Amino acid sequence: MKEHFYSSTWLDRSEERRDDADWLAACLADTRTRVVPVWRQRSLVRMTDPVRAIEITIDNLQVQPAADDLFFLGIDVERRACFGLALADAGDASLEIAAAVGGEFTDLRRVGTMLEARDAGLLAYARAITHWHSTHRFCGACGTPTEVRRAGWLRICTNPDCERQHFPRTDPAVIMRVVHGDRVLMGRQAAWPENWYSVLAGFVEPGESLEEAVRREVREEAGIAVGEVRYDSSQPWPFPASLMVGFSAVAEEDTIQLASDELEDARWFSREEIHDGVEAGTLRLSPTLSISRHLLDVWLDGADS
Repeated sequence: MKEHFYSSTWLDRSEERRDDADWLAACLADTRTRVVPVWRQRSLVRMTDPVRAIEITIDNLQVQPAADDLFFLGIDVERRACFGLALADAGDASLEIAAAVGGEFTDLRRVGTMLEARDAGLLAYARAITHWHSTHRFCGACGTPTEVRRAGWLRICTNPDCERQHFPRTDPAVIMRVVHGDRVLMGRQAAWPENWYSVLAGFVEPGESLEEAVRREVREEAGIAVGEVRYDSSQPWPFPASLMVGFSAVAEEDTIQLASDELEDARWFSREEIHDGVEAGTLRLSPTLSISRHLLDVWLDGADS
C-alpha cells in the first residue's frame, strides 16, 4: 500500500504517554526534545536545497510558551520527544525565533513540493493539530471556553453543567479516478490556474458511506452515474484538516452534464490526450505529491480502473 506525502508513519505517537504528566514535564526539560512551531498556520523552514523543516529546542523559543499551546506529537526515530507549538499571534517573538535558527515561517502549500517526505509529514502533522486547537477554544455545545488535556489530544468544556469532551477531528473527503472504457474523467474549477485538470473530489456528508460519497459527488459534479467503486489509498491533507480517501470507480455512462457550479468544465481524456497535452503545455495536472496525481498516474501506467 502506498504511503503518501504528508503522512507521518515514521513518528511513534505514543498515545499512552499523553496522560503521563511527570514524563511530559521531564521531556519539556530535556534539551534533546524537539519543538515544531506553527505561526498563523505557517511552518518554520530553512530555504535550502532541498527545503528543510526546522525542529527547535525549548531553549530556542525566545518566549515561554503556555502549557495549553504545546501539543505532544510523539517520539522520533532517535527516541526524542516531539511537540507541536501554536505561536498564535506572537508577532515579533515569532520573527525572532525564525531569525535565531536561520529560517522563516511560510505556508506549507508554498514549499510542500520542495520538502523531503519526512519533513513534510512532520510539518503537516503539527499544522493539523494546531489548527484544530485554534478552532475549538470554545465549546460547540454551550460556548464556554475549553481547557486542554491529554497533552493536546482533548479539550474539555469548563462549564460544570456541560463538561463536554472535544477530540481532534479531521474532515474525510473522497477523491476518485472515474473511468469509462479507455478514458478517465477530469474536471477543473474556475479558480484554478489555466488548463489545470484533476480527478474529482468532494467531502463526505453525514450519514453516508465513503462509496456512497463517491457516487454522489460524481453525479452532482458531472452528472455521471457510477457503478463499481474500489478503495485505493488515503492521504492526510492539512489544508486545513482533511483526509483524502482515494478510490477507483467505473462510470456506467459517459454523457457529462455539469449539475452544479462547482466545476467550470469536465471532460473525458484518453491516455494519449493527457500525454500530448502535458508535453505541449496545454494541460496541467496536480503535483506529483498529491493522491490526485497518484490515482491518475496509476491509470496512465496501465490500470484498467
